[in-house]
Amino acid sequence: MRDFLPEDVRRRHYVIGVIADVYEGYGFEPLETPAVENIETLLGKYGEEGDKLLFKILRRGEEGKLGEADLALRYDLTVPLARVVAECRAKLPKFFKRYQVQPVWRADRPQKGRFREFYQCDVDAIGSRSMVVETEMLAAATDVLARLGFTDFVIRLNHRRALSGVLDASGVATGQHEAVLIALDKLDKIGPDGVAGELAERGVAKSGAFALLDACGALDESPANDVILARLARHLHAHAAGVAALDELRQILSLCEATSAAGRVRLDPSLARGLSYYTGAIMEITVPDLAGSLAGGGRYDNLIGMFLGADVPACGISLGLERILVVMSERDMFPPAVAKTAADIMLTVWSGERLSDTLALAALLRKGSLRVDVYPEADKIGKQFKYASSRGVPFVAVVGDDELARGDVAIKNLATGEQTAVPRDQVVAFLRAAKN
Repeated sequence: MRDFLPEDVRRRHYVIGVIADVYEGYGFEPLETPAVENIETLLGKYGEEGDKLLFKILRRGEEGKLGEADLALRYDLTVPLARVVAECRAKLPKFFKRYQVQPVWRADRPQKGRFREFYQCDVDAIGSRSMVVETEMLAAATDVLARLGFTDFVIRLNHRRALSGVLDASGVATGQHEAVLIALDKLDKIGPDGVAGELAERGVAKSGAFALLDACGALDESPANDVILARLARHLHAHAAGVAALDELRQILSLCEATSAAGRVRLDPSLARGLSYYTGAIMEITVPDLAGSLAGGGRYDNLIGMFLGADVPACGISLGLERILVVMSERDMFPPAVAKTAADIMLTVWSGERLSDTLALAALLRKGSLRVDVYPEADKIGKQFKYASSRGVPFVAVVGDDELARGDVAIKNLATGEQTAVPRDQVVAFLRAAKN
């Protein structure tokens, strides 16, 4: 959990602004939920590993019992969304599309780009099973990353029912699926041999492990989506749910060709994603120089039903703000204006008797939509100039006896050293022109 200094906050606001602008361009509406949820709301939604990472809040007050928890900080934004939809279904449109940018908390081990408190930038669509939903998710995420300057990202796509079909076809018992998926999700980190070793430890037969790794492309890697589909079809030919899942993947790939995501989507049969509530297509967005992903999500048609008592189709994708910021900082991707100073001009204080006039000038400039800082006390002008320069303020205003008598303001450009006498009623126009 971290503090953010002004430059950090400006960068965060810039990225969040781009995300919100793109999401609203796709018709998504903003939503916010509390930081705290009932612990029953969160438990059992993220799998065994996820439950261990909940920040639990012990009972409070007179009814508090030592060691018992009834609340927890939210782990993600998806389960709270499901709760809101279940509680407010009658007030929401048939197809509810929302975006949400808020912090979440996980009792995780910090590492590069991974923190215990971090922001998620979610976009979700509720109410439709059409593959148009997945396609628009991928297009919206693509537009966000493109607007931010990313060019080398890849969208990895898989399907939980196809993955389950491969596990079944490989002879993995249903009760072993979750443990095997955890091992499979490490394929890009420990390689086929490492995964095969973990599968053996979990009791998967060598022949089953070979079939599973073959289906995932670990033994005969090919980047071509049609080759991957053909290989999966061989493994799933007798698995009806798996065959249906491949049809959905084909639809997504086809529809994406009509969007900004064209050419960026790559099937990855090893992609598992750890959250247990996914029921359909799953996706991650990665860049070469980051361990982990910039974004992830998928379809979760059963999650809302846990609260509502009736299944409601849903799909979403979450952009990881912290990881995006890490990569953008390392690559120096922020526009120069994002790191700009807190003020366009600083007003010097010539003497204590002139404070009222200085504040009046500041008010005039602020009415002109300028960002104005006022040096708070009378001091040597050289020291005030030096202070403004140290903060990166581009202009300094001086109103001495001569300027006051003429009705002028002396404006000094700290970058060039040039000083210009500007009539008081023209200072706003002068500074706007100088900024441009």
